[in-house]
Amino acid sequence: MSKIGEYTILPISIPPTPAYPKHTTHTLYLRLHAPKIPTENDERSLFVVNVPIDSMVAHFRAVFASLTGAGRVEDVTFEHERRCAVPSREVALVGKASKKRKRGSEGTEDNGVAELPQIWDRELRRSGSTAVVLFVDAKSVKSALKAVRKLHKSSKKEKGRDGAWPIWGAGIEGKVAKLGSARYLAHQRLQYPDETVLKMNVDAFMTEFNRMEEERAKREKRMRNVPDEDGFVTVTRGGRTGPARSEEAEQKKTEMAERERKKREELQSAGFYRFQVREQRKAEQGELVRKFEEDRKRVGAMKEKRGRFRPER
Repeated sequence: MSKIGEYTILPISIPPTPAYPKHTTHTLYLRLHAPKIPTENDERSLFVVNVPIDSMVAHFRAVFASLTGAGRVEDVTFEHERRCAVPSREVALVGKASKKRKRGSEGTEDNGVAELPQIWDRELRRSGSTAVVLFVDAKSVKSALKAVRKLHKSSKKEKGRDGAWPIWGAGIEGKVAKLGSARYLAHQRLQYPDETVLKMNVDAFMTEFNRMEEERAKREKRMRNVPDEDGFVTVTRGGRTGPARSEEAEQKKTEMAERERKKREELQSAGFYRFQVREQRKAEQGELVRKFEEDRKRVGAMKEKRGRFRPER
């Protein structure tokens, strides 16, 4: 079976290791990348599910090189991988190689910045996670899927033997950091960096921190003499260098009062605060009824008085 739904199945052969001295097969699931927000690179990307936990870019380059030839994979983005655009003014880590990679259509770059040194020489993936493999063109994507289908046909002819599947990690020996005990030895070494490198990284961090503090102080100084919408002046640490300008404060108050008046008129015209409108109408109706009763009593008294009137003869 070469497909499950829209996914193409790609078994990979994992050779024995000291931790697990048996040959095994791992299954990858491939399909065309179709994110919720389309990008211009979707046509030349493959969405890969169930990547091995030790996956690196070099592994996928080697796998697809065995299927379509070398130089077809441009980049690989793993799930939860943090690749954020970094402002050019950030301070780079001393002793850390700067890695520049184009990110999509925006062309932003990912550079090393002032941060804590890495204490692991290789990142491990979450079990069953995903990745997006970016090829050089859409034709390479079609070629890769076609090569996988051919492998399934040849495997079926050979009665299910999996010797034709790509071998995981073949051709990249010595190009990636080792796992097992070597990984933890490297972790122990990276936890205690050289004193000179550590000092230079701390200096780089403090330089950036001082720059940010200076910018904050300048921004607070500009705010000291500028009144807000209510006519008040923000008092920052260090006091206020001068009084607020009364003309600007009065102008702000007038503008605020005008906005409040318009807002009340708009709310009333739009039918807001209906309970208040109902109460006002009830009060007006009660006033009309009261006046009507007073007029009716007045008319009755006039009629009674006119009935008792006897003109002289």
